[in-house]
Amino acid sequence: MHVESSSTLTDDQTFRRENYSFCTQRKTKILEDRLSGKKEVLLEKELVLEEVISLTKKLRKQASDGRAQALALSKKVNEFQGRIRDTTRRMMATVSELSMHQATALKLQQEKTARERELQEATWRAEHGEPPTEAAVWDLYRLEQKSVAASTQRLERAEAETSGEAPIPPSMVRTMAEPRPNAYIPDELGIPKPYGGQGPFKPTEGGTTMRHIRMPKPREIEI
Repeated sequence: MHVESSSTLTDDQTFRRENYSFCTQRKTKILEDRLSGKKEVLLEKELVLEEVISLTKKLRKQASDGRAQALALSKKVNEFQGRIRDTTRRMMATVSELSMHQATALKLQQEKTARERELQEATWRAEHGEPPTEAAVWDLYRLEQKSVAASTQRLERAEAETSGEAPIPPSMVRTMAEPRPNAYIPDELGIPKPYGGQGPFKPTEGGTTMRHIRMPKPREIEI
């Protein structure tokens, strides 16, 4: 009995060992298959990575070239914008000068029209025996006054020379005003003031308004 039980245990252990070995081999096979699949996926990904790296390098090169082109283009754009601003500034200055010249031309045209109208009016008045303009009448009047004054001065000078008196210089005129008391006293001497600051003064002559003022009547003193 004891021998049979030991043989039975040995068979069980052998079965278990074989079963464990089979399971281990199967798991190893599965793991090897998975590993081979992972290696294939890894190889595919490495190929994709190489392609991506090559494409990235190309794109990076294109981007750097495009950046250089964009920088050159931005410089050209800035230069053109500066030229446009300068041209606009000059154009505005030219427009301002043109507007000033137009205003001056319009003013001169108006003056020309006014002068032509005055010329036509003066021609018409001259043809009808009238003075050309009112200003011409006043100018003629002033010239006549100057001529009369010059003739009068010449006559007075001739009379003074004939009578033996000293001729009056052209810069001096005759006057009826009373001479000032210090007219012939040097400035360094001056006029003495006998009455101080409150001296007598010459009253003015009464005017036409004095008729409204009545003189007071003196009252008789009764003793």
